Amino acid sequence: MNSTRRAPLLAPSFLAADLANLQAETERLASSAADWLHFDVMDGRFVPNISFGLPVLQAVARYAKQPLDVHLMIEEPQHYLAAFRDAGAAGITVHYEACPHLHRVVQQIKQLGCRAGVALNPHTPVALLEDIAADLDVVLVMSVNPGFGGQAFIPNTLKKVAMLKELLVDCGSEALIEVDGGVSIANAGPLVEAGADVLVAGNFVFSAHEGPVAALANLREHLNGLVLSDEAEGGRRQQ
Repeated sequence: MNSTRRAPLLAPSFLAADLANLQAETERLASSAADWLHFDVMDGRFVPNISFGLPVLQAVARYAKQPLDVHLMIEEPQHYLAAFRDAGAAGITVHYEACPHLHRVVQQIKQLGCRAGVALNPHTPVALLEDIAADLDVVLVMSVNPGFGGQAFIPNTLKKVAMLKELLVDCGSEALIEVDGGVSIANAGPLVEAGADVLVAGNFVFSAHEGPVAALANLREHLNGLVLSDEAEGGRRQQ
């Protein structure tokens, strides 16, 4: 493990929250270990599901204390970027597969003052981002097929994250690596070891019997323990 590795950011996914009580869910996460609140937007075209959109994001934003991380799983996202920024998005991520003019869309996001991200489906190679990596703030690696929560984590994601980390370093990019799908305490450590900076967790957080606040605290404690262990090991090697 890398002894200089930072503890990752945690971003609970509202796709797994109690949708009938989003105000309460948002308010109880306000003082939790969550760093971002992840908001999945699905249009029923790019992915085979419809989730929620602008009015719901706007409502959540009124009570959110953490930045809203908006993941657009939609076709032609360029038409909605300003509206999502106005609704409260701090970061906007679009899919590589949905943007034939990706550089233009990324620049639009940045001009709106939002963190600009690009997501990759499980089958999409990280090498396709080589020409745009230096312009990105976030690369989101899908560790499940997009469209539905509760799917099993795809093991090849670990190799993909490591390859992406190498590409970003080679390109001089400071983009954060975000992982979305099937994240839990069982794979969080290996993901961070591979290079992940942001972990999106849905079912693991909101379906936990101890509740989302405690689940996030447990995940944070687990990851902090790994980082501290790395630092201690690094110190021993230097002696």
